[in-house]
Amino acid sequence: MEHVWQWVWDRHGPHYSWAVFAVGNTVILPIWVTVAIVLTGMTDAGHYAVAVALGLAFGLIALALIERPGGRVWRPVERWAAGERTDRVAALAATYAWGRISLVRSTLVYGLGGAGMGGTVGAIGGERGPDLAQYAVAGASITIAVQAIALHQFAEALLRPARIAIAGDSDVGDKLPRSRPTFATWSNLATLATAFAFSFAGAAFAVAFDAIGDRGAILSIVIAVGLTIGFAVPITVGTSFAPALRPLRDLAEGTERVAAGDYTQRLPVVQDDDLGALAASFNRMQAGLAERERLRAAFGSYVDPALATRLLEQGDDVFAGERREVTVMFIDIRDFTPFAEANPAEVTVSHLNALFEIVVPTVLEAGGHVNKYLGDGALAVFGAPIALDHHADAAVASAVHIHELVDERFGGDVRIGIGVNTGTVIAGTIGGGGKLEFTLIGDTVNVAARVEQLTKATGDTILLTQHTVDGLEQPPVLVDRGEHELKGKSAPIRVHAVA
Repeated sequence: MEHVWQWVWDRHGPHYSWAVFAVGNTVILPIWVTVAIVLTGMTDAGHYAVAVALGLAFGLIALALIERPGGRVWRPVERWAAGERTDRVAALAATYAWGRISLVRSTLVYGLGGAGMGGTVGAIGGERGPDLAQYAVAGASITIAVQAIALHQFAEALLRPARIAIAGDSDVGDKLPRSRPTFATWSNLATLATAFAFSFAGAAFAVAFDAIGDRGAILSIVIAVGLTIGFAVPITVGTSFAPALRPLRDLAEGTERVAAGDYTQRLPVVQDDDLGALAASFNRMQAGLAERERLRAAFGSYVDPALATRLLEQGDDVFAGERREVTVMFIDIRDFTPFAEANPAEVTVSHLNALFEIVVPTVLEAGGHVNKYLGDGALAVFGAPIALDHHADAAVASAVHIHELVDERFGGDVRIGIGVNTGTVIAGTIGGGGKLEFTLIGDTVNVAARVEQLTKATGDTILLTQHTVDGLEQPPVLVDRGEHELKGKSAPIRVHAVA
């Protein structure tokens, strides 16, 4: 039925209530006629032509009273469908109001209408007094049971296209569904109503065909098959249980999209029960995940992506100061001050960005972390905050690759110096007043900075300390540059150049 309602909405949106009334007649009127025939079969009169007329008459009246085509509740919906300036929230709320009102109204109308039709059938069949009252009770019972089979889902199915069109991909409908009564309550009600309706039908036909004799067994099978195909399938499957599965399919598809990393498509919130509330909750969860991903992406533009991911997953307390053995690498542009004085600021910034577009991906690919930018240089660390085996090898390989890429990109226009040192540092967050920074503290960092400055004196691009060379598993070809006095160090430091 969902395809039918969608087709009706697409073509008759501005007059949707009348279209619903017309389509509803094709579904509901045969049920009223069938009930009238069943009740007539329980009498001795057998006025089946009259029963058909009664079923059509009572069915039309009941549908008109329940659906009220063109009524006040439908107007905001149909005006919105016609393109008039109508508040979207009001139009969407009207669909929920109509659904809730129709549930109460249909129970009353079906009960009174069924009683009236049952009493009329009984009167035509010659019943009087208490017997006539029994027919009225029987009519009310079976009509209420039949409408209860699809009491909730029929209304929700016909409202679904309107709600999807009005709400679109916005969150205007997320607060409208109720979580009570639950989907399980409606399903249980439909199951009980189905059992009662068919038990009643079976008993009614047993009364009607009690005198058939030997052919009664075969005829009962024929009747059962006819009721199943003509009555059970369109009512229980078409208008009740099949529409109830659609929100579940939407939710399953939504979870698959989110698992694949797609947070762009919202679930349609079109069910006025806990499934609708669940869809709204899913949308809020998806929005939170999308916001988290956006923050991670934005944070990763300013901070190492691995650091950003770990912070978002575990919180900033994961970076409480800890002692780590790492390899630190300082990178600096040679003669940058004269270059900045001789060129416009835009050119200077462009050269810096071009250099960092080489440095950052290369460090990340090697498993390192660009800790901070230092004007015309950068500090990178291998082994913190993410532990890394063979961090000295990773740092040296990264330094060599950066040197090669800079030569390839700039030729001789930009020259760099790289100092690498291995040792123990305190790695963690420092700061206050709401401003924190992940940093490295220790003599290892200072030595790496001094070694980078030493490249200007030795004329080398990459210098390694003896501690780094000792930590290499697969050292490259090195040239011993001897021992050098470094500022702040009491003992000289031996360094090696990468050939």
